[in-house]
Amino acid sequence: MSDQDWILFLLIVVLYAVFAGWLGRFSVTMPMVLVVAGALTGPDVLGLIDIPTSAAGVERVAEVTLSLLLFADAAALDLGRLRHHAGLAGRLLLIGLPLTVMLGAFAAFALYPALGLGFALLVAAILAPSDAALAMPTAGDRHVPVRIQRVLRIESGLNDGLAAPLVALFVALTLEGHRPRENGWLLDALSHVGLAVVVGAAVGLVGGGLFAAAVTNHWTTPVAERFGNLALALGIFWASHAVGANVLVAAFVGGLAFGAVTHSRLHGATEFTEIAGTIFSIFIWTVFGANLVVPILRAADARAVVFAIFALTLVRMIPVALSLVGSGLRPDTVLVIGWLGPRGLPSIILMLVAYEALHGAEPEASTLTTVVSWAIVMSLLFHALTGPVLTRWYARRLETAPPDTPELLPQLELPADYSQG
Repeated sequence: MSDQDWILFLLIVVLYAVFAGWLGRFSVTMPMVLVVAGALTGPDVLGLIDIPTSAAGVERVAEVTLSLLLFADAAALDLGRLRHHAGLAGRLLLIGLPLTVMLGAFAAFALYPALGLGFALLVAAILAPSDAALAMPTAGDRHVPVRIQRVLRIESGLNDGLAAPLVALFVALTLEGHRPRENGWLLDALSHVGLAVVVGAAVGLVGGGLFAAAVTNHWTTPVAERFGNLALALGIFWASHAVGANVLVAAFVGGLAFGAVTHSRLHGATEFTEIAGTIFSIFIWTVFGANLVVPILRAADARAVVFAIFALTLVRMIPVALSLVGSGLRPDTVLVIGWLGPRGLPSIILMLVAYEALHGAEPEASTLTTVVSWAIVMSLLFHALTGPVLTRWYARRLETAPPDTPELLPQLELPADYSQG
């Protein structure tokens, strides 16, 4: 990046920070501002910012960003509680996510049969994760019960970590027709994922053990815990990168291991790591807006638009509805959960990682960016416009609900008589 790029980029961030509260009244989020500003100042309009997605360092920053967020989300998870309660989040992740990938792949293959099953599965896996940061400006208020907000956050915090190994597998499958592996695509992909599990688990367990001992024996301070946690997350990234493992899977597994050893007690430290990832995400949103928004609007690929509409509606809402059958939740709650699953930062980063891996594999690489970019742009717009209306409608319906309605119960998970499928 040139000095001019940095100045303009930081000016955009400062201006958003100054007017964030005012913009929030109109459901305008930070990603929306960054994407629009990036598109206007990018090479296709004013030409003031020129940071191509293929530029050295962009993919690395993207991987680091998602790695930090994956580690922080996984480390903050209370595995003991989730294992004890088979609740809503488990239904959405273990039933809803696989069904979303399958249904999305069916739609992608129907629209792009010439690109093969691997490409269809890859697109579906990239767009399967939801982005709670985009949903919370809408859902994170009095209109949506707190326990539903928490479920959406847990789902969003974990579904990108579960999607990462699927993306790795489907990238290998897509490339099989272009660059066959000596040992086969499946073995090659699984070796990278398996190595990532080993690296992430080892570093996370050792690091978590050190931090747990430090806290118990009062060796450390809250400030030191914060930058130490960030250094550990970055250490997992670079260690996995050095040995050729999948860095995203390693970060997710490392976070789970760290959280298990520390019993998810270091909330302040992991929150600092999450904030660091969020800061990096500002750069990714701007690069996305500068490089991909105007080109897809000019191309006006009808098939990509059709797929994006399908991906943002039925591909998520049908699996969510099926996964919540027997949960005891009201139909309007199921509708709200199904709709409040915007696609955002995880999908952008998984797309950039896949695009780099598919470099030279055409037309899969270019089609991938077009399809995914359309879904993300439409999600930013549709969810911002419809979210407030939907949640206000939902709040009015809940006003007449009895106090023992499952949605209104204070605990995170459903009681036993509601969690039977």
